Amino acid sequence: MLIAENVDFFADEAYFYEIKWDGERCVAFLDPGNSTELRNKRNVRMLPKIPELSNIHRQVAARCILDGELVCIVDGKPDFSVIQHRSLLSDKYKIELEAKQHPAVFIAFDCLYYDGRDLTMCPLAERREYLRRAVTDSDRLAVSRVYGADQAMELFQLTQVQGLEGIVAKRKDSLYFQGKRTKAWLKMKHLMDDDFVVCGYIDKGEHLISIVLGQYRAQKLVYKGHVTLGVGGETFAAIRAQPQMIEPPFIQSAPAGHGNEKAVWLEPTLVCTVAFMHRTKNGGMRQPVCKGLRWDKSPLECVEPSENR
Repeated sequence: MLIAENVDFFADEAYFYEIKWDGERCVAFLDPGNSTELRNKRNVRMLPKIPELSNIHRQVAARCILDGELVCIVDGKPDFSVIQHRSLLSDKYKIELEAKQHPAVFIAFDCLYYDGRDLTMCPLAERREYLRRAVTDSDRLAVSRVYGADQAMELFQLTQVQGLEGIVAKRKDSLYFQGKRTKAWLKMKHLMDDDFVVCGYIDKGEHLISIVLGQYRAQKLVYKGHVTLGVGGETFAAIRAQPQMIEPPFIQSAPAGHGNEKAVWLEPTLVCTVAFMHRTKNGGMRQPVCKGLRWDKSPLECVEPSENR
């Protein structure tokens, strides 16, 4: 189930409020005393990359399926770049080294199945009760805490002071619709961000690279500008390794200028997250910064915001 959109802060007794964790969305299939399986939104098995979570099944009371976030805590805060780096690794030695230096934690915020019962058609408040019943907290598996409307503003302000993304509001009576984007879940963020399809790149010289961005509109890819800040290292190495195309992948050619005539066009299979201050009147982004690639998200999920259509 996906969060619908970013909204201004509000407090309503019909909602739970919790921290928005800056990590990689993941589903955990846990069988106590037997096995752990972790899969991201692309159905990629994550345990080979996050082996330190291999035994979290020992912390649950019954067979369960949990929805949550894979997070690496650095200096007391989630660091998306670290978990993104882990997703890129394949060398066993490097993975073991990272697991010791920056061990991951699975932060569960929903319970979809418990001891033979499908909970997706139960209200969130009931699913949260099963979640607390299922999980014993530890350094590797923890339950995301929820707060009421009377604490929502304090939580929102605290996340800003701590430099966190923001908070999420979820209706207490909301059901769980797999793969659906619903307004029953809303995010309130201090710094906006969005996910884009990586459509190409431009070598601007002096070690500067711009990524050409796109999003889908009515299932057709449209041009969404560039991002330069934050592009480099492993992120750009993964982008440059993508298969190239002769023509841009958009339904219309990218606009002339802005270096697009020098772009190297790529098959639109990668997704990146871009943070920015706010959107401009023409739908662009002010002060965009690339936060890295998202290996847990499909390009088709990168949909143009409705206000820009």
